Amino acid sequence: MMSLPGAWFDAAQASLFESLVEPLLFALGGSGYLEQAYSGTELFLLGVLQIVLLYAMLRPLEALAPVERWADRRAVRVDVIYTLIHRLGLFSLAVFFALDPLIDELAGVLRLEGFRTFNLDDLWPGVTSIPAVAFVLYLIVLDFAGYWVHRWQHRFDWWWGLHSLHHSQRQMTLWSDNRNHLLDDVLRDVLFALLALCIGMQPGQFVLLIVMTRSIESLHHANLRLGFGRVGELLLVSPHFHRRHHAIGEGHEGAHQGCNFAVLFPIWDLMFGTASLKAGYPATGIRDQLSGRDYGDGFWRQQGLGLVRLVQGFSMVRRMR
Repeated sequence: MMSLPGAWFDAAQASLFESLVEPLLFALGGSGYLEQAYSGTELFLLGVLQIVLLYAMLRPLEALAPVERWADRRAVRVDVIYTLIHRLGLFSLAVFFALDPLIDELAGVLRLEGFRTFNLDDLWPGVTSIPAVAFVLYLIVLDFAGYWVHRWQHRFDWWWGLHSLHHSQRQMTLWSDNRNHLLDDVLRDVLFALLALCIGMQPGQFVLLIVMTRSIESLHHANLRLGFGRVGELLLVSPHFHRRHHAIGEGHEGAHQGCNFAVLFPIWDLMFGTASLKAGYPATGIRDQLSGRDYGDGFWRQQGLGLVRLVQGFSMVRRMR
């Protein structure tokens, strides 16, 4: 398994777990969840470290080379709340561990029936079993899945009802990556956790992949005039490439109901005809915002309106039948 930050981090994790988390679990009768809680402590500390480093690196760049400057940044504040909830919270890990026993039970049933479950580490013995190689393979598989999940979020009206909250930010910054409806996150994380478990991914690898991917996604959303050049734009999603995905009239419209869906690697957009390599840094948001549609200003109103749009999306499906 690939290692996370060094001995100082391990010591901090153990100290926090032993002094606070473990006693709290015993007090609440949750001693059966010690392993999950220890991994959760790791994710929490990684989240704290991640937020500090991202702010220290990206905020100065946003100030130095912004796409837009705003006198009033109140719309950004709610995105900070979303970031704290998701980077310090346990959404992905909770889903992963909740599904783990179900996957084990399903695997046992399949073995009894003569079926063998797939483990990506065993694909090429001696090669794919090398931790670094296995991690790269996991990253590619989950990124490919992430591309399609992202397209489905735009393709299905009910799912777009939730995901549109993410696109409704007109002042996109490094905080905007986690601006998601909570139910949208649960649905997405369930799919990724299922896939990770089905291909034999270990919790430590899953945590590391989440942290790395989310860090890069924060860069994607930064209010930053930055592209990676003619070749680089084809290798890794840049702030320029991803901003086109959030562009009014482009990011959710067109032949494929949007463009530039890739999470990390633009190759998926190039392969499936959804890439837009236009120059420029367009305004972000959703077209119907220009005609006055309200997506909410505060956290709870945004969550409530997302549920309303979800119901409306299901209603549209029923009317089409």
